[in-house]
Amino acid sequence: MTFSIADLFAQHSTDKFDLHEQFLNNQMVRVLKTIGYDRHYKKAIGQYLYDQNGTEYLDLLSGFGVFAIGRNHPTVINALKETLTLELPNLVQLDVSVLSGLLAQELLKTTPDNLNKMFFCNSGTEAVEAAIKFARYTTKREKIVFCEHGYHGLTMGALSLNGEAIFREGFGPLLPGCSAVPFNDLAALEASLSDHDVAAFIVEPIQGKGVNIPDDHYLPEVERLCKKYGTLFVADEVQTGLGRTGTFWAIEHWGVKPDMICMAKALSGGFIPVGGVAMTQHIMDTVYNRMDRAVVHGSTFSKNNMAMAAGLATLHVMAEEKLVENSAKVGTDIIDSLNALSGKYEFLKEARGKGMMVAIEFKQPKSLTLKAAWAMLEAANKGLFCQMITIPLFKEHHILTQVAGHGMNVVKLLPPLNLTQQDRDRIVNAFDKTIADTHQVPGSIWELGKNLASHALKGKKGN
Repeated sequence: MTFSIADLFAQHSTDKFDLHEQFLNNQMVRVLKTIGYDRHYKKAIGQYLYDQNGTEYLDLLSGFGVFAIGRNHPTVINALKETLTLELPNLVQLDVSVLSGLLAQELLKTTPDNLNKMFFCNSGTEAVEAAIKFARYTTKREKIVFCEHGYHGLTMGALSLNGEAIFREGFGPLLPGCSAVPFNDLAALEASLSDHDVAAFIVEPIQGKGVNIPDDHYLPEVERLCKKYGTLFVADEVQTGLGRTGTFWAIEHWGVKPDMICMAKALSGGFIPVGGVAMTQHIMDTVYNRMDRAVVHGSTFSKNNMAMAAGLATLHVMAEEKLVENSAKVGTDIIDSLNALSGKYEFLKEARGKGMMVAIEFKQPKSLTLKAAWAMLEAANKGLFCQMITIPLFKEHHILTQVAGHGMNVVKLLPPLNLTQQDRDRIVNAFDKTIADTHQVPGSIWELGKNLASHALKGKKGN
């Protein structure tokens, strides 16, 4: 009897919610069913998902940024097929591989010229773990400074640098020596570095939770302060890197040169997990300073041939299809077009971002009826208004988006970088219609709001 994934998928594709309720995280199933996202997807191509009825959905979430080149790109598929059929030696361990060397070479062509060594791992959180260890060993210091509301992963070291309490709660004690400063606050940063005892300052060039963009002078001053106090400057580009913000690396917007860049997500092409840290020669040579330390930090699967092939193919697609340039052009157009709506709608505060990392923020309106409706949602759960945007976008316009973070009225777009002008029009028109509907009180969309508020209040009582 032959083994067939196609047969298994065909037999069980509508069983997924039952399987997850029984064997995996049943709370995730509850969330999906509560907000009406319980679809059975059958196919995915580029920026589109298709359900069992053939309905097309525009994916502006892209697996939290993983599918930057789109889903199921044929170039990456062909590279993986070829890698599988070549019968290459893989993970010999007492050896080094050709493909990891080639991927390191290609990646370092894109980074600032002070970075000339690569370390590979399996994910963004592993990249952050490596950066913590490398910074401590290189500087012989313990302390790590990060930013409030920052996100760097969920393993214990990375979690210790997580600026959101909901992720940290109940998992302590966490890594000692880690402390937070406000994002975009240079005085607070200098105060934290001034004792010359901080190994590294790790920061997202643009914060993922909320899409918070720094002042133009912030990152250049971060670089200066880190050099002044002997602290390593680590840029977490797990989400912002590889074209997401309209430049290959987000740090390019400010012309800075960190000591390390953490990367992952888009580098996988959406197929095989791969992460990495680009670093200076000094850091690499300090950590791996003797032959008996050649394996002092690593990961069993980190340089496997499939992951390296996926990374190489992804870089090829990005260059061939000019996706970084498209990210800048179409992303800026989306932001400008959404901002043009702000004069029409009291709830709309602004659209912001760079490239295809976009936030749409909402605010308390001034008119009494709308203000009362807003207050009702905020009293139930802060940030609930955004669900009145994302749910209709999904159900009525078949556009998949996300709320940018806990307790904030910000919708976030993190789409594939290959969006077309037609996609842009679909996005802007859908937001225009959905935001307009929120200004009709009473109205059908506010029936949704009441239901959401009721669920939120029941949830609070249950706790």
